[in-house]
Amino acid sequence: MSASTAARPTEVPPPPRWAVRAAYASALSATLGFVPLHTVWAVGVPLWADPGKFRDWYAEGGGPYLFVLNGMAALAGLLALSLVRPWGLVFPRWAPLLAGRQVPRRTLAVTAFAVAAFLLLYTVFAAVLTAVRFDEPGIFSPWIVVYGIPQFLVWGIGLLVAARSYRARIVCR
Repeated sequence: MSASTAARPTEVPPPPRWAVRAAYASALSATLGFVPLHTVWAVGVPLWADPGKFRDWYAEGGGPYLFVLNGMAALAGLLALSLVRPWGLVFPRWAPLLAGRQVPRRTLAVTAFAVAAFLLLYTVFAAVLTAVRFDEPGIFSPWIVVYGIPQFLVWGIGLLVAARSYRARIVCR
């Protein structure tokens, strides 16, 4: 690849400190906030769940579903970090066939905004559903929202803030 076609991350201003903090908060919420509890459930432990209902749900595919969700959370963590790290501008050398090429920046920004919007809408949906059905017995304790809602808010808002900063940096270059 010639020097004229190689992307230069220095053409884009660095992210502000607040955007870096937001991205890392989002990534930590996605990985250290979401993954551990969902891994416990994915391996069949009914923590904060009705054991009988959990066993039935798990037998119907709950475990693989949770492992997929964990993988998606890890990808969402990488997405958040890519908005403030150099590999969100240029693919790193360890990326086969893409190393040194420019990341499709608008696609990355749109993806980050879409994931943030989904997370925030899901958070509102979960909070409303829990409030409406609090006394109805379900698989998981309704008190799980005390853990889940703040964690999803940090995840979604952090991603939204980092995406906004990324978009501003790539548009004004």
